[in-house]
Amino acid sequence: MKSEGAEEQYEGATVIEPEKGYYDVPIATLDFSSLYPSIMMAHNLCYTTLLSAGHVQQYGLVLGEDYVRTPNGDFFVKTKLRKGLLPSILENLLAARKRAKMDLKNETDPFRRAVLDGRQLALKVSANSVYGFTGATEVEARFNMKNGYAHDARVIYGDTDSVMVNFGVKTLPEAMELGREAAAYVTKKFIRPINLEFEKVYFPYLLINKKRYAGLYWTRPEHYDKMDTKGIETVRRDNCQLVQAVIDTCLRKILIERDVAGAEAYTKQIIADLLQNKIDMSQLVITKALSKTEYTGKQAHVELAERMRKRDAGSAPSLGDRVAYVITKGGKGAAAYEKSEDPLYVLDNNVPIDTKYYLENQLAKPLLRIFEPILGDKAESLCGSCIACCAYIHTYMDMDMDTDHT
Repeated sequence: MKSEGAEEQYEGATVIEPEKGYYDVPIATLDFSSLYPSIMMAHNLCYTTLLSAGHVQQYGLVLGEDYVRTPNGDFFVKTKLRKGLLPSILENLLAARKRAKMDLKNETDPFRRAVLDGRQLALKVSANSVYGFTGATEVEARFNMKNGYAHDARVIYGDTDSVMVNFGVKTLPEAMELGREAAAYVTKKFIRPINLEFEKVYFPYLLINKKRYAGLYWTRPEHYDKMDTKGIETVRRDNCQLVQAVIDTCLRKILIERDVAGAEAYTKQIIADLLQNKIDMSQLVITKALSKTEYTGKQAHVELAERMRKRDAGSAPSLGDRVAYVITKGGKGAAAYEKSEDPLYVLDNNVPIDTKYYLENQLAKPLLRIFEPILGDKAESLCGSCIACCAYIHTYMDMDMDTDHT
């Protein structure tokens, strides 16, 4: 924490810059268990344990033995003298979560499993709502060649309470064993109950950027648990279904089938189908919430809602509704908010879709994010050539339409 006059600024959690790329080797993930609550419990941080400098002098307290000093200069009495109220509450919450997770592990009924999962998540949120650092340097310092290991460990990404480590091994069992060993080693460096745990291995692993990655998630070497994605367009509701389907299929081809060339070919075919209007319009529908009565700038769903209100107030979207729309072909230079239209209106009136918009504004960037760590500069040419092709086709179509009108 930094002090500037009367105001104090808190530094955010440590984030290790990602070494972007496609890793066709096992990447172990180590996580601090309930990091923030554990820090509060380990150092007895609470309003009831806060000391003033006067108290320290008055009672003759010894730094390190009787109290701790935080980076910003506050003093907290240690547990042996007085246990804080918040650490006690957190201890109970985490113990309850541990019991819920154990019950979840043994439960077979789907409904009861859902209830128990909800309970343990609620307890987790409660504990975290009542303080980031990583063990990255410790892992790299311990697990390298000079300490007798066959390969150097390298932390390729870290964010707040977790690190992704390339131990330089080729097999899942080796990565899992080293992950457990590294977690146990780092845990010894901290005060209880701060605990670094080996959680999973990603293999293969696609690291796109901070908080953006995908990989096959393994907790046991026999079979992967799932394909895991973070920060990728497979789950965002403000993208059309085509984007979600294409990204999901590309990731499955790359991660599960290990077929990068197949993913490239699939992408080119989808783009060709889009430009030739072979994609069902239901795949192109975008939905956004009409959450305010007034917006500062013009937005596609807001402008459409107003047009629909003028056409038929009874069937127009209301405040709180999600507005479904597609982007239609408009005049040259027309903004997206001027081209948004109700899908049913488009079908009834045979309004053409602006496929160029979908390629350039919906598909291109997500595809580039996925292929760039794998193909490098070739990823630009994959999307760039398709966009150039799109521009050529649209120019030709516009010229053809102008000829028809003359």
